[in-house]
Amino acid sequence: MKIVVLDGYGVNPGDLSWEALESLGDVEIYPRTAPEEVIDRCFDAEIVLTNKVVFNKHILCSLPRLKYIGVLATGYNVVDVDAASDLDIFVTNIPAYSTDSVVQMTFAHILAMTNRGEHYTQQNRNGRWWSCTPDFVYWDTPLIELAGKTMGVVGLGNIGMKVAQLARCFGMEVYAFTNKVSTDLPEGIQKTTFEGLLSVSDILTLHCPLNRSTREMINAESIAKMKPGALLINTGRGPLVNESDVADALRSGQLGGYGADVMCQEPPAEDNPLFSAPNAYTTPHIAWATFEARQRLMDIAVGN
Repeated sequence: MKIVVLDGYGVNPGDLSWEALESLGDVEIYPRTAPEEVIDRCFDAEIVLTNKVVFNKHILCSLPRLKYIGVLATGYNVVDVDAASDLDIFVTNIPAYSTDSVVQMTFAHILAMTNRGEHYTQQNRNGRWWSCTPDFVYWDTPLIELAGKTMGVVGLGNIGMKVAQLARCFGMEVYAFTNKVSTDLPEGIQKTTFEGLLSVSDILTLHCPLNRSTREMINAESIAKMKPGALLINTGRGPLVNESDVADALRSGQLGGYGADVMCQEPPAEDNPLFSAPNAYTTPHIAWATFEARQRLMDIAVGN
């Protein structure tokens, strides 16, 4: 069978092997594929693997040999699954492969804002410690201890649940906005409303799907209900927040910091308001991309 990988670079920039996939058929790998190239590249393929390349109804109907689409990600919104079902095309995704890595990035952002390790490393490289400080110690930012603080978690799927459990290990109180029943939650995780979560959280972290009810759930109105100086973390989906409102809240001090691995537009525009806002920490959608997580993704894709 002919297998086509449309945007392989994002998953495997060269440090992983395609050998297991190549054992299954005749494989063609493209690092990137523009929308206008999809039909031509997939026309003779029975199997297509995609990460971000979109398959709408028109494209699906234009590929008579296609039997299977493997989405190399958790979300499968890039495929019109109703049209695929009507055409008897199987669609698979890869959930939970990056849970540990995303949890790790969530706390990397939290610790970046509470401990400011990168700031002090750069200060030391610039000579601040040995040339300008008469004491054995200096600090010029607030240093925040997590123990005793309240963590609010939006969404208790695989990632949200692990974040909540790790927050407990740091000695934090944990509240969650979730559709799970209170009696089904582990000890130490308390269910509350979204408004209740906003009001109690010293740190609010987003781990819910993006849909009509969650799009821009963090906006000027909801931010105003948060504790002044609270920290906000988004390793879920960029459009869960209104980035302009977040930037304004950072400038006013209503938000003490924003740590995001995802943005509304990726790659973002040069004039994105977060790039000029104070205490905005952004990483380029890399939480999922550890070597270990990508190897799991590859293994699961082949298994599928």
